[in-house]
Amino acid sequence: MEDSDSSRRRFLAVCGTALSAGIAGCSDSILGGETEDTTPVDPEPSTPSPDSGGDGSPGGSDGAAGDFEQFDAEQGSTYTDVYRSTVPSVAQIQVYTGGPTPSQGTGFVYSDGHVVTNQHVVEGAERIYLRFSDGGWLDATVEGTDVYSDLAVLSVEELPESAEPLALRESDPDVGTEVIAIGNPFGYSGSVSAGIVSGVNRTLPAPNDFSIPDAIQTDAPVNPGNSGGPLVTLDGTVAGVINSGGGDNIGFGISAPLVRRVVPALLEDGEFEHAYMGVRLRTVDPLHAEANDVDERVGVYIDLVREDGPADGVLRGSTGETTVAGQSGVGTGGDVVVSMDGTSIPTREALASFLALETSPGDTIDVTVLRDGEERTVELTLGSRPDPT
Repeated sequence: MEDSDSSRRRFLAVCGTALSAGIAGCSDSILGGETEDTTPVDPEPSTPSPDSGGDGSPGGSDGAAGDFEQFDAEQGSTYTDVYRSTVPSVAQIQVYTGGPTPSQGTGFVYSDGHVVTNQHVVEGAERIYLRFSDGGWLDATVEGTDVYSDLAVLSVEELPESAEPLALRESDPDVGTEVIAIGNPFGYSGSVSAGIVSGVNRTLPAPNDFSIPDAIQTDAPVNPGNSGGPLVTLDGTVAGVINSGGGDNIGFGISAPLVRRVVPALLEDGEFEHAYMGVRLRTVDPLHAEANDVDERVGVYIDLVREDGPADGVLRGSTGETTVAGQSGVGTGGDVVVSMDGTSIPTREALASFLALETSPGDTIDVTVLRDGEERTVELTLGSRPDPT
């Protein structure tokens, strides 16, 4: 299990800087049969504890249909209706990376023959198998991955007829919108949990000190094995792709608008190029506002411009440091970005979402900054993010 564990440790190390608990991703599954056999099999009949990561069907599993909860129509609810309409399109994923046991995650149908999941779910995969509520195990291959959005697309032949594509929202839902998360936490297939959208426009850690922008925050419980599954609003549309969780009531998903940008490129080219400025940013706080004589404490302060990057010679980073309210090392002299192509940029999160959702490498945009107490607009031609290391 060395490859699988090391892969998850690398992702958890990144997430650990921002989340108190780790990834909601693949859970190890203790399966019956010989350990060298990479054919998916069901767990032993006993009901496992969460640590064992088994399937959890009381009395054993008789196949995919037996693992998915069946509801009495007379006992139904709105959640029941949404679950029934979406769960046939949600897949349990088993990933073999060369270790003795597979890891698990979740995916859902994006288009005919294609399933979306997380990049970290399939990282290092040698074999991938999917199972829907209607049918047995299916072979899957990786069509494309993007570590900077933690998204991946799998190709699957002959999906079950009931596994229809799920619609993606065009915009983020309002905070407070009810949602359900469908997935396979700890290998318990077809599980559903409910909550609300707790926040939008969050940023999640990504490699190379970059971030995943425009993430959805939810209090719907998510656990290892949920990663890659859909976060669904009660109209049956996907608001996000579950990515990670921390604490007792906080989880995150890659937003549907970002999925709509990235996945078509993964299908066409196998990769997605992210726009890149080549700067290190800080949201303007009261200390930076005072140190740089910024009256309105909004905007994004440019702390560093990377040499030979797209912003080199166009934008200005810190030229000095000072101490404010006992806090040393407060940067001074850097540009404060207040808008991009006419869009207000009050925070780092807003800047990251604008780049991710509205721009592409090679685009030239107008950047309005405060410099030396004056507002000015400069033209910036965006580059591509460097490959992750």
